[in-house]
Amino acid sequence: MNVGSSTPPLVGSVEFAHRPQLDIYPLRRLLALPQLATLSNDDRFAMRVVGAVFAVRANSYVVNELIDWSNAPDDPIFKLVFPRREMLSDRDFATVADALRNERPAAELAAIVHAIRQGLNPHPAGQTTLNRPTHDGDGIDGIQHKYAQTVLYFPSEAQTCHAYCSFCFRWPQFVGDKAMRIASTDEDALIAYLAAHREVTDVLITGGDPLIMKTRRLQKLFDALLDSRLDHVRSIRIGTKALSWWPHRVIADDDGPQLLDALANVVARGKHVAIMAHVNHPRELQTAAAVSAVARLRETGAVIRSQSPLLAGINDDPAIWSQMWAEQIQLGIIPYYMFIVRDTGARTCFDVPLAKAWEIYASAAGNVSGLGRTARGPSMSTTAGKIEIIGTGQVAGQHVFVLRFIQGRRSEWTYRPFFAAFDETACWIDDLKPAFGEKTFFFEQELAALS
Repeated sequence: MNVGSSTPPLVGSVEFAHRPQLDIYPLRRLLALPQLATLSNDDRFAMRVVGAVFAVRANSYVVNELIDWSNAPDDPIFKLVFPRREMLSDRDFATVADALRNERPAAELAAIVHAIRQGLNPHPAGQTTLNRPTHDGDGIDGIQHKYAQTVLYFPSEAQTCHAYCSFCFRWPQFVGDKAMRIASTDEDALIAYLAAHREVTDVLITGGDPLIMKTRRLQKLFDALLDSRLDHVRSIRIGTKALSWWPHRVIADDDGPQLLDALANVVARGKHVAIMAHVNHPRELQTAAAVSAVARLRETGAVIRSQSPLLAGINDDPAIWSQMWAEQIQLGIIPYYMFIVRDTGARTCFDVPLAKAWEIYASAAGNVSGLGRTARGPSMSTTAGKIEIIGTGQVAGQHVFVLRFIQGRRSEWTYRPFFAAFDETACWIDDLKPAFGEKTFFFEQELAALS
């Protein structure tokens, strides 16, 4: 077992003589692991119940290199991939448990699970309504355009991951329900849309995880984005967890060298390439494989930025965040965002109150140099936009949250400060009330008109 060290190695290009096998573990295989031999029958059953609602998947790298089995089930990486009883409400858990115990017909169980999923706000913040663009009068599948400068693209081949995070707000992509999936097989529609919208400067390729895709498929997408009609698209972002869950994608997979060449070519063609790395705990980037993968990606000219939600029981400690930021800076990664867990899926299992989130952020920032203070947050990705907690304090005799938009659905909202009455239990914008006797926040009326 290798659980990493307290500080990452400084090596930049470790040579790996062997090509490790990526072995995928669905829930049934995870439950058969010898490391779980002491797990009680009740705990195993609870995992089965939660696994009926949420997709569960890990791999041999996560199991063998990242989880500290001496500390399971309390280990943070264990919590990141294994289902827990707390991920469902008492009522939903009891409903699914009853269906499993009584061996209800598959169709009946599927109907129960579908109803529960629909009640978990599967596509928050207007993803399938307000964010779905149109072209020539028709809605376009697999594309989202919420902020003027940035378009998200969901290639169908990227709608899975090397392992599934238990908190993931994109959980509907993985549960096998095509009606809940955001995906596209039509690159031509993306290019046509981008060509018609010259305000767009950034394209984010997302999923799932685009680095699940074979390099030849990614190369085809990159070539499309290098179309001369898209000279206004200056940045290509790739949202990925591969640096954490399978760094061998870069350093050991058969088409890893071709992937690096493809990224270097995009940079050479004048585009900015940003690897948006999802990193939730320091240990994820402390293996030699992860360190080498980071170094090789940086050699292509790509910039790596890190982001994570604040997760109860996993990283809700300022020391963890200051360690993450300091070690990422050492590796050449730019800390980018601290998010609040989105209002979807198993969020109540991972919620951190906004007041505590601010305290964690401020304390963590106070323990790193200025280079580590590039992470914005704590930020809520709401229907209206990304709302940042600037702080708390007394204003005009009232205890308040001071908030602002980092990005707004309307560009004129960006960086405009506003105030909410302080509430130590609030975990999301919907839990807050305007301060100073105001009936609504300044953006709500206009947002309602957009809806």
